Amino acid sequence: MNGTALHARFLRGLAVSPSGCAVRCGGEAYSFERVHELALRWAGALLAGLPERPRAVGVLAGKGIESYAGLLAVLYAGATAVPLYPDFPAVRTKRMLEAAEVAALLVDEAGLAVTAELAAAGLDLPMLAPAAAGSIPVTGGAALDEPAGAAADDVAYVLFTSGSTGRPKAVPITHGNTNHYFGLIDRRYDFDADDVFSQTFDLNFDCAMFDLFCAWGAGATVQPVPGPVYRVLPNFLSEHRVSVWFSTPSGISLVRRLGGLDPGSMPTLRWSLFAGEALRASDAADWQAAAPRSTVENIYGPTELTVTVSGHRWDAESSPGLCVNGLVPIGTVHEGHRHALLTADDEPSETEGELCITGPQLTPGYLDPQDGQGRFLDRDGMRWYRTGDRVRRLANGELVYLGRLDAQVQVQGLRVELAEIEHALRGCAGVDDAVAVTRDGDSGTELVVFYTGTPSRPGALATQLRRVLPTAMVPRQYRHMTEFPLNPNRKVDRSRLAREAAVTPDDNRGERRGLGVWPTRSAG
Repeated sequence: MNGTALHARFLRGLAVSPSGCAVRCGGEAYSFERVHELALRWAGALLAGLPERPRAVGVLAGKGIESYAGLLAVLYAGATAVPLYPDFPAVRTKRMLEAAEVAALLVDEAGLAVTAELAAAGLDLPMLAPAAAGSIPVTGGAALDEPAGAAADDVAYVLFTSGSTGRPKAVPITHGNTNHYFGLIDRRYDFDADDVFSQTFDLNFDCAMFDLFCAWGAGATVQPVPGPVYRVLPNFLSEHRVSVWFSTPSGISLVRRLGGLDPGSMPTLRWSLFAGEALRASDAADWQAAAPRSTVENIYGPTELTVTVSGHRWDAESSPGLCVNGLVPIGTVHEGHRHALLTADDEPSETEGELCITGPQLTPGYLDPQDGQGRFLDRDGMRWYRTGDRVRRLANGELVYLGRLDAQVQVQGLRVELAEIEHALRGCAGVDDAVAVTRDGDSGTELVVFYTGTPSRPGALATQLRRVLPTAMVPRQYRHMTEFPLNPNRKVDRSRLAREAAVTPDDNRGERRGLGVWPTRSAG
């Protein structure tokens, strides 16, 4: 089998550490040899149970052996893997299955429960299902002798992102995309077979692919992180010898709130990686203090550019001076890629604009071409992806995230960056974190902020903000929360806060309860 295939990375780990632990699930350690054998058997059963080789197979499972060995089984069978999350509404899952033209499902017990709802909604697919927890019956077909190969332009997996139309957009990522990405990652990091990787993400979130195939390519272990252990995270990391941490930055706030960010509390970590949201300098510094032996990185990239496409390595001496609005730079774009900053008129800028990227990690396009309208740009004979992110080029050439293009709003004729308001509010006494949103008011667009920390009188906050912000940028409403709600990808759910701002009557007198907590069962 050629080395281009994504699953060649697992085979590399198998060669390095055949009896080593590939993944721990439900308190049980599964060796590389055992996961490989399961994947070959399940791949054989898939191919035997269908009239022809499937184009795509869905993996509808939580963080268990069915999802990990199941993902490999689909790749071993020469099909495209479509990771799905069992707790999503069945109607949404049905749309995803239809969009990706999934021919069969591999499910665990949670996924099996969803299939009945799918059938009731008019979608009844062949499936491999467990007879008991941790096993899948193979009723026909022999195990494959070896995994199928893959060409560079074959699709390895399809993931879904939220679309402006209200329906998820299917993003295919090829074996060639992942081959370039993980080759670069191998050169950037010193992962080895002794490492243990956290997995805070579910397989339907692209960052999970980093955890799995970085670990497996090095012969290392993947350790899922259940939601409840965040209350005792330092103990969990120590007990399981976790050396590589990867999560969204929201995880830092959660661990701090639960008392786990004491200096030196996470000594086993060698690498600490954050992506999916803007990383605050204060969070990076606090995490670095808690994990003093760890190298902290802010890595950035949309799903369409294969997990991450840039990175900044935190340095306690130099990084704080590079931050803008308190946010850590996203660093430099990966080698082999070109990037451009474009103004609102699509003219190139040397200093600030929308980040557009082209290169070997770029998806070939959405499965539904209509989803690509306005997202891609033909320029200089190449196809570029418009990230929708406004960035600034620093004097050292690195990029720093300023906010989403749609996060720049007009208030009383003044162009306002919501990130700037959030940064200013975090500087107010007693405020830990802040999210700014807008709503339609009697006099036009109004600013509403939600914040965590110590409750304060709105007037006191407004007085502090007027010292650093123009009057038009000072929010009208201040709503204290014990914690911010998180969306299924564990990012702060800004859309939910915006809806709350729009429909909830004004009440600045008391504390608002959090709209949600870190899920006890992850929802990547």
